Amino acid sequence: MAEEKLTLEENLDRMEELLDKASNMPFSSKKMIDCDLMRQYIDEARINIPTEIRQARDTQRDKQAILAEASKEADDIIRKAKEEAKKLVAQEEIIRQASDYAKQIVAEADQQAADIVAQARAKDKAIKEALSENLNKTLTEAIAVLSKSVQDVESTRAAINKLNPNEAQKAEEKPEEKADKKGKK
Repeated sequence: MAEEKLTLEENLDRMEELLDKASNMPFSSKKMIDCDLMRQYIDEARINIPTEIRQARDTQRDKQAILAEASKEADDIIRKAKEEAKKLVAQEEIIRQASDYAKQIVAEADQQAADIVAQARAKDKAIKEALSENLNKTLTEAIAVLSKSVQDVESTRAAINKLNPNEAQKAEEKPEEKADKKGKK
């Protein structure tokens, strides 16, 4: 029997009609139906399921596969992002520690430099004070020696003058006068 292709709705209507026309079982609410005919209607319904429904099923299957793949990719991306974040945090910690260490070294170097400059200034001051003190002491001693020498020269000259008054007058002449006398001769 070659029937035309029925829609799903039409096949469902035929199944319902078959159930309605089925004879009742005595003393029961159950009905007897032609099982072969019902199977034929079901097969036709399956065969005649509209393409859209098949496509919707395929789309649903594809959607679930796409969602599963997207979920997997998202998990991979999140895992990689977490790993990268851990690396960045570790690098940032290393950089922070290196920066802190560098600041500590710079502070220590600044302190050492300040200490060295202070020590150098103190030594410079002490050296200048010692030099000044030694110079003053040496000058004082030189003045004393020169004063004594001048006194000794004066004493010697006075003694010579007493012994020989003519020689004393010649010794008292200025060196320029001696040079003039020599030049006139």
